Amino acid sequence: MKLPKNLRNRNLPQTGSVNTINYTSKTKTKILNILLIITSLFGYLEWGIDNKSFLFEGEYEVLSKLFKDPKSAAHPFTLIPLLGQILLLITLFQKKPDKMLTYAGIACLGILLGFMFCIGIVSLNFKILMSTLPFLTTVIYTILHFRKQKKHNLTKQ
Repeated sequence: MKLPKNLRNRNLPQTGSVNTINYTSKTKTKILNILLIITSLFGYLEWGIDNKSFLFEGEYEVLSKLFKDPKSAAHPFTLIPLLGQILLLITLFQKKPDKMLTYAGIACLGILLGFMFCIGIVSLNFKILMSTLPFLTTVIYTILHFRKQKKHNLTKQ
């Protein structure tokens, strides 16, 4: 198959070259960080008789209260996960996403979603349990991605 003239003599990196691997690794890290933010928003909570909420609904409520009445929104289970989302959001604007910021964001979000996962298991509430699995799966995949990236960097040297 012949390439069009405008693509023939470009200085594109060869497939499998170091530049291509670094570029795709950075892009993959950013995609994983976006997925971590998105999946953290779909955690589901139920409490009392008729109370239920997804985390994105609760987060909207917290953010609206945070600017009107900061004392009513100031709680570790609201502010720490919000900090985690902000840290992950910061990595999206970095040229090379910082691994430590990603781990810190995962830790902050993992406190709430890990706790929700445990609640889902203890109370046998499958809605809560299943709502946390996308986030936890993405966390595991992200950690494996960073380990693979570290292993690749060690063999490259």
